[in-house]
Amino acid sequence: MSLSTPSSGILVDGRPTTDVPLRHVWNECVGAGRANEALRADWQAHFREAVDVLGVRQVRFHGLFHDDMFVYRTSNGGGFGPPKQLPEPVFTFAYVDKVFDAILDAGARPFVELGFMPRELATETETVFWWGAHCSPPNDMDRWVELVSTTVRHWIDRYGLEEVRRWRFEVWNEPNLVPHFWTGTRTQYFELYEATATAIKEIDSRLMVGGPSTSVFVPDARYAGEYHAPSLEVATAEAPDPGALDWQPVWIREFVAWCARREVPVDFLSTHLYPTDYAADSTGRGRAISRQVDATSRDLRLLREIVADSPYPDAELHITEWSTSPSSRDAIHDTLFAAPYIVRAFLQGAPLAQSIAYWTFTDIFEEGGAGIGPFHGGFGLVNEQGLHKPTFHAMAMLARLGDRMLQELPDGAITRSSATGEISAIFFNYPADHGDAGLASRDSYAQTRTLADLGPSRRVRHTVDGLTPGTELTVEILDWEHGNVAEAWYRMGSPLNLSREQTAELRTAADDLRRSTLVVGDDGVLEIDLELPAWAVASVAPARQVSP
Repeated sequence: MSLSTPSSGILVDGRPTTDVPLRHVWNECVGAGRANEALRADWQAHFREAVDVLGVRQVRFHGLFHDDMFVYRTSNGGGFGPPKQLPEPVFTFAYVDKVFDAILDAGARPFVELGFMPRELATETETVFWWGAHCSPPNDMDRWVELVSTTVRHWIDRYGLEEVRRWRFEVWNEPNLVPHFWTGTRTQYFELYEATATAIKEIDSRLMVGGPSTSVFVPDARYAGEYHAPSLEVATAEAPDPGALDWQPVWIREFVAWCARREVPVDFLSTHLYPTDYAADSTGRGRAISRQVDATSRDLRLLREIVADSPYPDAELHITEWSTSPSSRDAIHDTLFAAPYIVRAFLQGAPLAQSIAYWTFTDIFEEGGAGIGPFHGGFGLVNEQGLHKPTFHAMAMLARLGDRMLQELPDGAITRSSATGEISAIFFNYPADHGDAGLASRDSYAQTRTLADLGPSRRVRHTVDGLTPGTELTVEILDWEHGNVAEAWYRMGSPLNLSREQTAELRTAADDLRRSTLVVGDDGVLEIDLELPAWAVASVAPARQVSP
């Protein structure tokens, strides 16, 4: 399809368009569990689909240096006898190569999270997850630097310097969460960052490195010191109105100041923006504050101000984990309700970051062990069987948008492609009855279904003038009765273990969206007139982009 007039001649609802860049922050990067899971055939199949259908360009995961990837070796085997100790550590990359080859072969790149600590280098072991991640400072910083440097040089030898220059190297994951992801102090993390960033830049000054990869904004001072005690793990602020609290990032200002004083390079800042007040609660006393629906854009604007006023004003901003909540057992992740929530947040966040990585693209994710049942509240856009959740369809609709914003709307966006001139749009109904509330976590799918009673429906009516007459576009609508796979599973009786026939039935239900066709009139005007039920998301896109 081509436009009959240049982009400046396009009118939306009879008015000139903005026609400004639209960055696809939603598919620049996605998250995954850990490196070892990426060795699985089903993980790789889900990832290839994410690249092909959702346009994913990078993936980030934990555990690159965990023992199950066998990178840092101080012994050789053992079997039924004691392992043979080696005189010096040996670095082997057979497993890592399989993972990185699969990512690159799929048409994407790694967003490299450097962690966790190999057992032989850890001062403390098995601090988090069923697979026992070692999340401590190194017992020998020189050995850690050697590990990082050897690994990066290996990638350059294998994939070429120009390729590796396009990657991002993030130092660690959520070091503010002591003792889960880090057992040291804040300063010890900053020292790890300095040693790591310096080592990477010594290899090549154009390699991109950043941090601190901290978790959540908080409304209190629990992370103000060198580390936080478990008694300070949950909110100390009262929250009758969460929006009235002073939500602030963790360690970002301190990290920037420390690096500036010591002239440590920072190519990007990274943090995680789960819209709750805490990411982990080992005390069992947590009273989660569920933030407003637009908390993510508020946090991003503050981060942008911090970057602009910092000694690193050109630093990129990457949100390396984001979702409706930080729980891998939150039933909301499986539901229709999450779809308009993430569309709204991504559209608002598009001008404010280089990437916002949805956590995660698949339910093949074993932080707490495999999920119990096919819909257990896992983070994924697809479940373990690869069934498309409503969030998958929402991401596919976002992927169809162009790279130019013609009109930003309260309930969506109308865009065009600068390459082809094609028009595409997305609309959502985050129901007025829910107000500005976010999506509080739910323990079971059955508990979420009361949200389906909210309303009202919304009529979406727009005209786009200046298109080629006769051009066909496909309308695709995701709503309670279409594409709502967890609801189909619930109506099936919520079977814990699916038969092959049940899986096939649910696969059909998952992809049964409401579809119709629009045609540009002889006058070059596209008439959009849609009725969206509460929680629905709709896409208008060139017919060739939409698979039936």
